[in-house]
Amino acid sequence: MPKRLIIVESPAKARTISRMAGKGFQVVASNGHVRDLPKSKLGVSLDGAFEPQYVTIRAKSKVISQLREKAKAADEILLAPDPDREGEAIAWHLTEVLGREKPYKRMVFHEITRRAIQDALASPRTIDMDKVCAQQARRVLDRLVGYQLSPILWKTIRYGLSPGRVQSVALRLVVDREREVRVFVPVEYWSIHARAKTPEDKPLPMTLVSWEGVKPKIGSQGEADAVVTRLQRETLTVTEIKKRQRKRNPLAPFITSTLQQDAFRKLRFSSRKTMQIAQELYEGLKVGEEGTVGLITYMRTDSTRIADDAIAEVRSLIEQRLGAEYVPEKPVSYRRKDRAQDAHEAIRPTSAARLPEEVAPYLNPDQRKLYQLIWNRFVASQMKPQVLELTTVDAAAGPGIFRATGKVVAFDGFTRLYESPEMDRIRGAAARAAARLEAEEEKQLAVDVLPPVHKGDVLGVKAYEKKQHFTEPPPRYSEASLIRALEENGIGRPSTYSTIVSTILTRDYVRREKGRLIPTELGETVVDLLVENFARIMGVDFTAHMEEELDSVEEGRDGWVDVVREFYRPFRQSLDEVEGRVAELKAAVQVETDTKCAECGSTMVRKFGRNGPFLACSRYPECKYTQPLDDAEKPQLTEHRCPECQSPMMLRTGRYGRFLACSRYPECKTTRAVPVGVACPEPECGGQLVEKRTRGGRRFYGCDRYPKCKYAVWDRPIARACPECGHPFLVARENRKMGAHLACPRCKVLIPAEEEVRHEGTA
Repeated sequence: MPKRLIIVESPAKARTISRMAGKGFQVVASNGHVRDLPKSKLGVSLDGAFEPQYVTIRAKSKVISQLREKAKAADEILLAPDPDREGEAIAWHLTEVLGREKPYKRMVFHEITRRAIQDALASPRTIDMDKVCAQQARRVLDRLVGYQLSPILWKTIRYGLSPGRVQSVALRLVVDREREVRVFVPVEYWSIHARAKTPEDKPLPMTLVSWEGVKPKIGSQGEADAVVTRLQRETLTVTEIKKRQRKRNPLAPFITSTLQQDAFRKLRFSSRKTMQIAQELYEGLKVGEEGTVGLITYMRTDSTRIADDAIAEVRSLIEQRLGAEYVPEKPVSYRRKDRAQDAHEAIRPTSAARLPEEVAPYLNPDQRKLYQLIWNRFVASQMKPQVLELTTVDAAAGPGIFRATGKVVAFDGFTRLYESPEMDRIRGAAARAAARLEAEEEKQLAVDVLPPVHKGDVLGVKAYEKKQHFTEPPPRYSEASLIRALEENGIGRPSTYSTIVSTILTRDYVRREKGRLIPTELGETVVDLLVENFARIMGVDFTAHMEEELDSVEEGRDGWVDVVREFYRPFRQSLDEVEGRVAELKAAVQVETDTKCAECGSTMVRKFGRNGPFLACSRYPECKYTQPLDDAEKPQLTEHRCPECQSPMMLRTGRYGRFLACSRYPECKTTRAVPVGVACPEPECGGQLVEKRTRGGRRFYGCDRYPKCKYAVWDRPIARACPECGHPFLVARENRKMGAHLACPRCKVLIPAEEEVRHEGTA
């Protein structure tokens, strides 16, 4: 029997496929990329050809040797990385590393089920070099920006900073929104409500919706008093009763961005966590007697398309479990988005017949929650609309019109399975703002059932009530709303949304506060410097244009070198101009303060260090005196809860560094170390790593169960598994050779922090 070798990215995926491929197949994993640009230099020629100088990833040497041995023994090699640009590039790099002696075929599937694997084996294709070129163009663009802009930031702000071509634009969105919030001036307005009653003495709360023929604009208490005074002289009489139906259509099945948004809203999962769990569901889990099977389709997609057989299956399921009244006459189809890669399907269960409650015993809690969310959304997307019966009663009082609205659900439709804010279907900031206002007004007006009332009835009024309101600033971005903004503006693609958001967080450009993203002072400084000196590449429209150019490369309409050249010429010109002004820019960043140096009396300036902003003597290096900023020492409210009284805890700075203290101090004097969100790796320990300091003041990270557990590391742990050995976390490091990077404390694999690390869930 001929020996056939299948190469995938991850061990988990390999285990699942090996059970489905049948006899004669050996399935092995490359553990992601096997080649990349070198870490120690630019690795891209600047002679106009932009030829990438790929090198074998050092940590993959052992894996590559094993793959070569297996490839030599095989009669046929099938390359089966994921079905997108990155997966296509991995397949191509494998052919370059393993040699051209054997024929290669590309195996493509969008779900890991026995049928999908058998279909892919029956119809392999060649490697799509247009996709490879599109990925190569993105990699080269990101390298040109990361490696050539970083030295500018090192010389002007602080060593170790790393800008990203796309991440910097995302950071700009967060900074711009924060500044909108700061300059926002609340505007006072008032609403008028009538505590009315019907002739049968039934309560009928109403709200003033028109005054002298237009929407009320009441800006002060005096104006509100004048309106109420006038109303008290009038009779409130019913003038119109309207009854109508309104339908709410189901939402499309998930794509990558909407999955990340809803998982954040409903489950409070970060985008990275969502993609890690989705990767596990896609690559396959053992489900009882059925064995290991992929539970969802490929999770990096921007298409809402659903396969015909999946639609037929789910329509049958809806009829059997919920009733024929929930099944639409025709399958529901959803409009194709601009720029959508329609070769992929939407994110859905590989079989709707795998009910969440049936697979739940085989999943961990987070996997159960995400599978339930995906299953519900998919099934609901093929159900009938919700039908609402709305009754509107208008009553006149002099120049004023009051309104009451009753809302009754006549048919629950898709909401029997899935409920989501109506605003999810509204696109654009202005439209969302209008939808929020409409929803707020409807909430104030609507009751479940209105009491019987007839046109011409005179309503009694117990009282007219005045309520003061203030307009609110635009909301700060959450992870979900930032991903939505990236999608709407054409920034990034499904495979990069999670990495974009996590990158600006891990680089300390942005911090989370009560679920919202707030730029740090460092983040704002970086944005200001880049916008002032590299306005073109920091433009939202230009970044979206570059994404479209990469799409055109993938579609074979443009050459990748032409796209890179279009970007690089003006970028190089800006670099040349800025490099001659480094001293000027550095002086602008280091703002003088009123504080005097305690050593020499000179003015102190604000600088940025690895632990945030601080004050340093302006005569450095002659005088090396520094001191912390007062603002940095002020207590900050956190989301952590006091273990004694459950009150919020404050982040404080003391003699031995940062710590958490109860906000009810001195009533409650509980304190604790600052957790970093990473579990202790020692077997059966159950502790968490926390921030600590030595007697000499050096920061390190140790187990909170000390002295029972003495595990500790010097470098800051990052909650990301090692792609090589599976160690549960990496650590953040920084040196002059590599700059900021991640490292595994077990196998010492190194990952550049500027790199968009692929497949977070691979390990």
